[in-house]
Amino acid sequence: MMADGYSNFVNNGFGKKLAKQLGLPQPPVLRRYEVGQALLDGPAAVGVVGAGVAAANAAAIIRSSDATVVEATPDASYGDKLGALVIDVTDAKTLADLEAFRAIAVPAVKALGRSARVIVLATTPSEIDDVEAAATAQAFEGITRSIGKELRAGASANLFWVDPNAQGDSSVLAAPLRFLLSSRSAYVSGQPVRIRKHGVQEVLDWHRPFDGQVAVVTGAARGIGAQIARVFARAGAHVIAVDIPAAGDALSKVANEIGGTSLGLDITTPDAGHKIAEAVARKADKLDVIVHNAGITRDKLFVNTDADRWGSVIDVNLASQLRINEVLLDPATKGGLKDGGRIVSVASTSGIGGNRGQANYAASKAGVIGLVRELSEHLAERNITVNAVAPGFIETDMTSKIPVATREVGRRLNSMLQGGQPVDVGEAIAFFAEPGSAGVTGQVLRVCGQSQIGA
Repeated sequence: MMADGYSNFVNNGFGKKLAKQLGLPQPPVLRRYEVGQALLDGPAAVGVVGAGVAAANAAAIIRSSDATVVEATPDASYGDKLGALVIDVTDAKTLADLEAFRAIAVPAVKALGRSARVIVLATTPSEIDDVEAAATAQAFEGITRSIGKELRAGASANLFWVDPNAQGDSSVLAAPLRFLLSSRSAYVSGQPVRIRKHGVQEVLDWHRPFDGQVAVVTGAARGIGAQIARVFARAGAHVIAVDIPAAGDALSKVANEIGGTSLGLDITTPDAGHKIAEAVARKADKLDVIVHNAGITRDKLFVNTDADRWGSVIDVNLASQLRINEVLLDPATKGGLKDGGRIVSVASTSGIGGNRGQANYAASKAGVIGLVRELSEHLAERNITVNAVAPGFIETDMTSKIPVATREVGRRLNSMLQGGQPVDVGEAIAFFAEPGSAGVTGQVLRVCGQSQIGA
């Protein structure tokens, strides 16, 4: 994996001094998760517009995570740098409420510290019947995305769409709120996440939510897949790490490192789903989490793409997921996915915004997004959630081979002014898979530092 030489230069020694003198952009050093780390680096200011009930729940969740809460008001004076600002606008019904938000938010945003978080809790617009109220709610997406692009020093801003019947339920809010407040979401900004009403299993230790669970991760021998496996193992899961037989040595190394199980398998073979289920059955009756990470690229301009380049990418990145899911979702399959389980797929910002020379790859990743949205509805009765993470520019061996000029543009064309790390993708996937995320399904979360590329 190639290091970001420019970031290292302008954030250390002489380079740091020179960058300040010349006014060069200085990508911030992001606060990332370490075992035992506090939720926030500073107090959280919590405010409310109108009579929303989500603010009190958010404050209680933050306090239960051993962080300090202060009230966010228009005339507040913050003595310490804030670790976060959380504003409940679920009761905002008129355009005048946008001004109420601004009045509360401005003093707090000015007081934010390094790697701070802004979280806006709004009502899901599609669940609102009144035209002005729906327009007001939708306005908060534009506000949140804009704030995210203005923040500096590694801070981020994200939005929760909270369904009306979920706004009084702290259990369904806890895991999503902790994730986006924590350093686990270091490379996530400007993103909306919908929260629905759902029963949530209590987790005693939010640092280890997967204790006793089994998770399968495909494409786990290196790069993003290896980091996904490490994140799940760190959080208590037994990981069955899957990759092609040719990657056997690297796969075994990862599995041994995390105390997991390696499974050499070509996921495009017709019996791949059954092979995965058999491996799970040797550890447990049912599978808790399946992470579809394995993927390939075979780039060419569309007009130069032959049937083999087209078909192989579609087969690995999309069709294999359909075949494996079919087996694992059969209730009769021993080692199949349990009711209440989790499916998480890796999409891409290329599937959202397209990419030159990647029509096949973009098709496969856009297809993953469609799969997630539709399958989540089909599996709702079984309490199985289906979500996807869409990485942007992530520092991997693959991106290190991009021509230097293109690579630098990819790194800098986002609010964080840098590429993400494979662990950033792993953290987001683990969030979707947590027991506490039962109210989040059918969602696509971009891990892209709020990239300017794509929607």
